[in-house]
Amino acid sequence: MKFAKRVSSIGISGIRRAFEGLSGEDVINLGLGEPDFETPQHIIRAAERAMRAGHTKYTFNKGIHELRNAISEKLRRDNGIEVPDENIIVTAGASEGLHIAIHAIAESGDEVLVPDPGFVSFSALVRLADAKPVSVRPRGEYDMAMSVDDVQEKITKRTKAIIVNSPANPTGAVLSENDIKALAEIADDHNIVLISDEVYEYFVYDGYKHVSPARFSDNVVTVNAVSKAYAMTGFRLGYVAVGSEEYVENMMKIHQYIQACASSVAQYAALAALTGPQDSVSRMRDEFNRRRMFVMHALRSMGLDFSIPRGAFYVFPRVDDENAFVDHALSKKVIVTPGSAFGDAGRNHVRISFAESMDRLKIAFERLAASSPRS
Repeated sequence: MKFAKRVSSIGISGIRRAFEGLSGEDVINLGLGEPDFETPQHIIRAAERAMRAGHTKYTFNKGIHELRNAISEKLRRDNGIEVPDENIIVTAGASEGLHIAIHAIAESGDEVLVPDPGFVSFSALVRLADAKPVSVRPRGEYDMAMSVDDVQEKITKRTKAIIVNSPANPTGAVLSENDIKALAEIADDHNIVLISDEVYEYFVYDGYKHVSPARFSDNVVTVNAVSKAYAMTGFRLGYVAVGSEEYVENMMKIHQYIQACASSVAQYAALAALTGPQDSVSRMRDEFNRRRMFVMHALRSMGLDFSIPRGAFYVFPRVDDENAFVDHALSKKVIVTPGSAFGDAGRNHVRISFAESMDRLKIAFERLAASSPRS
């Protein structure tokens, strides 16, 4: 059987390597990009009410009006972005949002600039669009934020889009307002699209702030989800918001054929998340920050260097040999992710998630520190 070249050109995510052949209650998984908190009860109750009320059928392709109105209000209130509800598409997670945003703009021969190291889906989705991902390197070993200068240097006549992720997976880097504004201006100057993945927007520390590029340009697709902020990863509910009606129409063409609509029940749960109490978000952020401080101290005690994560819930330390470190961790029943899964610039790093309880983190680092080589 002969398969499509665009599929054969990508591999199974390198993250899977860390999960193979290891399971059980004694295993501590620091490889997951998933909050360990329970979904807030008012959101669970909203999902239950939706099912009992019969909201188990197809919805409008773009999503229910109430949710799109709530997203529009959230973007205005929290992000300083004015997007009418008709320019919002509710998607099956941010993953689908990225998919339709990329596939609506990129095709064979095109280039899309992606952060390296960066979330594993970015390059893969570009290749699935039969386009070429072009790596943008970080500013330095101790500043893993996407380099604006490198973005400028990598743009060619074939560049169709720039993908930005701040706060960033896997590094925890947060771009400054000046950097975000500069990237938006670059996109405008070259008439290319800036696709902004903002799923970690509420998890920022040390006085840093999340800034949405769409504040400075209409040439931006904002991709977000309720997955991280409200501990709703399994609900698979995200959205895209964009100023261009033409872009929305083209994303809709893809969305309606691969998804039809997002889960009806998840949409009502997301509505409760966005319009209900927000105290759970700040509690999660504070707890993640407490864990972050512990993990940084533990890594320094092990003699490992890293760029300080200013956002998200990951740290990305440098090691001598990532495979040896991952194998050592596995031998201690601790799962971490090899850095090369996130791009060439991630080689000889590992991603460690602190989306795990403090008690489990303490046990994990006791295990890692025992006879732990820098490799």
